[in-house]
Amino acid sequence: MGIRQVIALLVLAAIWGGSFIFMRVAAPEFGIYVLVAIRTLLATCVLLPILMVVGGVKDIYRYWLPIALVGMANTAVPFVLFNYSSLHLEAGVNAILNATAPMFGAVVAWLWLGDKLTKSAIAGLLVGFAGVAVISQQKLGEGEVSVLPIITALLATTCYGIAASMMKKWLQGVRPLVVATGSQAMATIMLAPFAIATLPATMPSTNAWANAVALAIGGTGIAYILYFKLIADVGPARAITVAYLVPLFGIVWGVLFLQEHLSLQTIIGGVMVLGGVALTTGVIGAVKRKRYTRPVSS
Repeated sequence: MGIRQVIALLVLAAIWGGSFIFMRVAAPEFGIYVLVAIRTLLATCVLLPILMVVGGVKDIYRYWLPIALVGMANTAVPFVLFNYSSLHLEAGVNAILNATAPMFGAVVAWLWLGDKLTKSAIAGLLVGFAGVAVISQQKLGEGEVSVLPIITALLATTCYGIAASMMKKWLQGVRPLVVATGSQAMATIMLAPFAIATLPATMPSTNAWANAVALAIGGTGIAYILYFKLIADVGPARAITVAYLVPLFGIVWGVLFLQEHLSLQTIIGGVMVLGGVALTTGVIGAVKRKRYTRPVSS
């Protein structure tokens, strides 16, 4: 991975880590559904012109049904769930819970597509979910958070896992930019009635608008472009390593901008989650294999 790709990876992780800050600031004023609708609408406005230039709009019509289902599972539902959890959980905690998506992806692929779960992957699931239990115990022990926001965050990452299997089963060979643009547009249509029915009584503040726009254009539109460019340059296996950096940035941004404080117990749980994800996705095994097969230099 070259220096440009490393920089792009760090920028992407910083943007996605910042998304949890943007949600935490904007959601209370906009409401759950309105914020998601703004996010998907503006993201569509960023992605659609690019798709029109490179060609591929026709593919959205051709694959409209699976793209709509992916839009529901990968965008509409999880964005709503994370908006709800952001009302109750720190941005750093949400960023850590978001990292469980590859674990749920492995479970869904095993149940639905028949993908194999290695012993390492099973161990990773156990370690990762133990980490979630550690974080949950800490948050519930504080007495200010119910179990519901934690469950909604985990349901959101489960949706990401379901969407990954959907794309593998129904949209293989379809360009990622087509899926991203179409799914954002479809999610906007799905969310429109809910957003209209829950419009805020007063106009959100300038700060809330700034965070909503940053969430939509930066955290969704630009981030997707960066991610797909990384996939094209270094492959999906290396691009997915961004999942390990997002929690770090989510925690740092939360501390810097929202004066959040994460306990040692939460950080330990987060390390367990990331370790579990690394085992489940095979990252640790790949590193070991590379180490043991490295030629000896004279």
